[in-house]
Amino acid sequence: MGRLFGTDGVRGIANRDLTADLAMQLARAAARATDGEAGPRTVLIGRDTRVSGDMLEAALVAGFTSMGVTVWQAGVLPTPAIAFLTRVNPVGLGVVISASHNPYEDNGIKFFAADGTKLSATQEEAIEAEMPAAATASPAGRAVGRTQPFTSGGEQYLEFLRDCCPAGLKSLRVVGDFANGAAYAMGPRALADLRVDLTALNVEPDGTNINAGCGSLHPEVICRATVEAGADVGLTFDGDADRCLLSDERGHLVDGDQILGMFATTHDDQSTTRDAVVVGTVMSNLGLERALAAHGIRLERTPVGDRCVWERMVECAARFGGEPSGHVILRDYATTGDGLLTAVRVLHLMKTVGQPLSDLARCVEKVPQVTLSVRVREPSGWEGNAEIASAIQEARAALDGSGRVVVRASGTEPKMRIMIEGEDRDTIEGLARHLGAVVREQLGGV
Repeated sequence: MGRLFGTDGVRGIANRDLTADLAMQLARAAARATDGEAGPRTVLIGRDTRVSGDMLEAALVAGFTSMGVTVWQAGVLPTPAIAFLTRVNPVGLGVVISASHNPYEDNGIKFFAADGTKLSATQEEAIEAEMPAAATASPAGRAVGRTQPFTSGGEQYLEFLRDCCPAGLKSLRVVGDFANGAAYAMGPRALADLRVDLTALNVEPDGTNINAGCGSLHPEVICRATVEAGADVGLTFDGDADRCLLSDERGHLVDGDQILGMFATTHDDQSTTRDAVVVGTVMSNLGLERALAAHGIRLERTPVGDRCVWERMVECAARFGGEPSGHVILRDYATTGDGLLTAVRVLHLMKTVGQPLSDLARCVEKVPQVTLSVRVREPSGWEGNAEIASAIQEARAALDGSGRVVVRASGTEPKMRIMIEGEDRDTIEGLARHLGAVVREQLGGV
């Protein structure tokens, strides 16, 4: 068996790659690996709005209960809500059924430890190691696990968000694109609780329209809608709402790098501590690094993935970390990227300092950056390809120290990611096209 876990859980096309059988085996293996053969006493499960969520949840429930585990079913909730609820309730493991920003045909399974953090790579390897034994003898009789609805989870999460902004956000005009995903109900409720004047878009999920022409993969939707509504800010989320991108009042996109820059360099009434370090990734724009340096703050880079960001934040005692895609971790409040929390804290910052988002986002002057995704037959082993290595070296030489080249395999899809940044857009676009063509030729573009 190849490695199941990518950078963010186990993903694949539902009922083809990620089958009910596999989900049940994963649950049984997780029960064994996380707390001995008896498994954790209680597991909390939540999901997004994909049509395959029912099937995979039923399989996970069967797997966990067959190992004597009690399952709390929270229903449709954002991924960060499950992380929070796992941390504050007496459960041994949190499970989310979601493929985040991927199309509805895909789905995924990811796990949170009892402290609300994503399982480490070592813990994931332990689960995989238990897979061959997942069909062994199980408890019987009264030792079989049970299920129960966890109906209070949403209210607990809403209360948490209210506590993160106790003064409320009255008078702010906001447009929100909820991607027909996990935040379709929770997002509007959270903002209504904070007295935001909200126009909500894409809040009618049908199981197949999650991320479809909406949400954070299509930021042009929220940028246009913000201007049309005359709103102060636009918010756009991905399918499981662990990321958030913004539109300023002029319809300009504000990404995760700019959000990190705002939080780190603009102090509000609750954030007066001087930050020494902010954690980003290899994809973080050079403009963020320069903006932080102007304030005496170091940007620490990690591989892509909010688990990598979180682990480095703990090591560096950083309060802020994240990715350009809108995964932002606010360590004072949460253990993982949380789109709704990010939105609430940005709105709080705007209201507290009395500046429009366009002014706040100006703290980061972004260096031109081009990103490409190349779908290939098999990305594994690309590092040993001499032609790709040569093309990367040529691109770096062409930039002559004035930019960066990052090539990596996606951890969630059969794609290669290419990022080139530099001072001249025409130059980096040409370099990216050439490098993409080499990767497509060498790895079998599809």
